[in-house]
Amino acid sequence: MGWMKAAGQWAGLLALSAGLTLGLDAVALPAAWLIGPMVAAIALGVGGATVRVPNSGFLGAQAVIGCLVAHAVTPAILVTILQNWPLMLGTIGVTVLVSAAVGWVFVRYGSLPGTTAAWGVSPGAAAAMVAMAGQYGADARLVAVMQYLRVVLVVLSASIVTHILMDGRAPLPVATDSVAALDLTGFAATLAVAGIAGWAGHRFRVPSGALLAPMVAGALVQAVGGVTLQLPHALLTVTYAVLGWSIGLRFTREVLGHAFRALPQMLLSTGLMIALCAVSAWILVTLLPTDPLTAYLATSPGGLDSVVVIALGGGVNLPLVLALQTLRLFVVVLTGPPIARLIARYAMRTGDRRAA
Repeated sequence: MGWMKAAGQWAGLLALSAGLTLGLDAVALPAAWLIGPMVAAIALGVGGATVRVPNSGFLGAQAVIGCLVAHAVTPAILVTILQNWPLMLGTIGVTVLVSAAVGWVFVRYGSLPGTTAAWGVSPGAAAAMVAMAGQYGADARLVAVMQYLRVVLVVLSASIVTHILMDGRAPLPVATDSVAALDLTGFAATLAVAGIAGWAGHRFRVPSGALLAPMVAGALVQAVGGVTLQLPHALLTVTYAVLGWSIGLRFTREVLGHAFRALPQMLLSTGLMIALCAVSAWILVTLLPTDPLTAYLATSPGGLDSVVVIALGGGVNLPLVLALQTLRLFVVVLTGPPIARLIARYAMRTGDRRAA
């Protein structure tokens, strides 16, 4: 599609996104308004489309999702963390250690260069891992493919699992406000929180700050300021589309061609991570008074924003999902660089000894 003008590419992306979204929504697939644009963007990106969502658009979409979470979450999330933090940290620790072991195997025996595999199998914080990987000598393109391939597969699998575990029930509607009932003060507060807190979180390099800063700020505005954030359906529709396009358009033919030889390894590593998290979910169900769907979404190794979108429409224990996902985000960002360097150093040293 590279020959087509930008306006034509955007029109094609919009039309395909609308068709896929309406089709997925008709079968009550959770997060259809995210998955439809994402799949459409993958198709056009691989087909040669040259348009891209500006980084400001991606950050803005994350900021709105942060406000959406703040609108739905109560102080129960803090209680959840305080009551269950040993089990949560244990679950996260096992996930990080197993992902490190998978990364070591692929660095040592696979065909991926340098520390690429170690960065690529990191269980979360996709954007942060891609940004940091290049600074530490990894191939950022391959890391991006591995990370966002995992995000796509996790979103799809989580949506299917949600559909199955909900027993065919329609997804619960996310709390939004109609145009007629729209409170202009609340809507203005939402835009202010998303714009100011989202900018500050990104500017001061907070991990996933464009999402987390508005989430915290929005919760404070509602709790202290007495203002209820307003998120009209039209705003959420645009937000989901921008988020899906931002992920999907990263999958270009050039990048996939560059990564084609390692594609089986990438699919295998992603499958192992999803299977591991399913086991972790089963452990959570046996140790906590929670349902299987909540446990599965809480342990899913996808992007925080994507998993939250699915969880908001699934009728799950949102505080538990958000608490575990947020804790893992910070653990992965803090431990990712040293673990990747350690894996690469040890694997290469072992390889040199065997060669000798």
